[in-house]
Amino acid sequence: MRPFGTTIFAEMSALAVRTGSVNLGQGFPDTDGPTAMLDAAAAAIRGGRNQYPPGPGVPELRTAVSAHQKAFWGLDYDPDGEILVTAGATEAIAATILALCEPGDEVVCFEPYYDSYAASIALAGAVRRPVTLRVVDGRYAFDPAELRAAFGPRTRLVLLNSPHNPTGKVFTAEDLAQVAALCAEFGAYAVTDEVYEHLVFTDAAAAHVPLAGLPGMRDRTVQISSAGKTFSCTGWKVGWVCGPRPLVSAVTRVKQFLTYVNAGPLQPAVAVALNSPPSYYEQVRDDLQCKRDRLCEGLTEAGFAVLRPEGTYFVTADITPLGGTDGVEFCLALPERCGVVAVPTQVFYDNVDAGRRLVRFAFCKRDEVLDEAVTRLRRL
Repeated sequence: MRPFGTTIFAEMSALAVRTGSVNLGQGFPDTDGPTAMLDAAAAAIRGGRNQYPPGPGVPELRTAVSAHQKAFWGLDYDPDGEILVTAGATEAIAATILALCEPGDEVVCFEPYYDSYAASIALAGAVRRPVTLRVVDGRYAFDPAELRAAFGPRTRLVLLNSPHNPTGKVFTAEDLAQVAALCAEFGAYAVTDEVYEHLVFTDAAAAHVPLAGLPGMRDRTVQISSAGKTFSCTGWKVGWVCGPRPLVSAVTRVKQFLTYVNAGPLQPAVAVALNSPPSYYEQVRDDLQCKRDRLCEGLTEAGFAVLRPEGTYFVTADITPLGGTDGVEFCLALPERCGVVAVPTQVFYDNVDAGRRLVRFAFCKRDEVLDEAVTRLRRL
């Protein structure tokens, strides 16, 4: 772990506090989730559900996750043995990689990637094989030949995040079919980070499709999601793993020695949230789409070359039109220049040059916060 210092998110959020800047760096909403969920959490705390929950997670949450997967994605998972509740998606990813990888195994992942992926792969003694997402005609895409070249005899896993952070890319059916075919050819497992599953905008080139739903992929896919993004409760750290019994059993054996269990009184509240009507999910998406458009317009007016996201609540922008040549330098100077914090995306690449001039802004904020950030950014 020597190469891994403080995460860029903690560093930039601390910078925002020190400088009194508008923090569009770290991806957390500044409003709370559904009232019914919050009330259920308070009731669980006052109702005595404050001790260790069952190891796999409370039954009502596992049942709610199973029903959710069936209703939205047509996937059947048995709540007893094929679903595990974790301390957010971050723990789920770490536990899965540790469970399935031996030292020297290789993990194919798409860069830029969330920083915990690299750390988890390192903890397992595995080797990452990045496939770079590059901008083609205004959207992110990968080279199929580069993807194939990343697979080999030591490939154990492919780690796929869709909708993708930080690019906002939603992987298309064609993208997913290529991944599935290579998993089958090389006997690899797939680990899918789908925490933004409900944050796909109406003008996206593709709808969200779980890789596990493709022919032959259910039995070789560990599907991961969480409550944090959809229900604006990132601090609760309640996530889940869905997959075939043997794989979930392996992940459970690791998870029990990481956090053992987590979030006892919050788990039943997340179950309440998951049972929200379809209109809730549509409203969350529509609200974020309006915020996306609000920030994208403001960034364009400020002089950035904006790459409009198809999903998530992040937008990446090229700093070249503003004279920027290095995203880290640009983001470190930005608070003093105009009082806004962003995140340099180059820190999420092995191929640093591919992201050197790109920065990421979060738009999961109140409209007045976004408007203030845009006003400040116009000073550039």
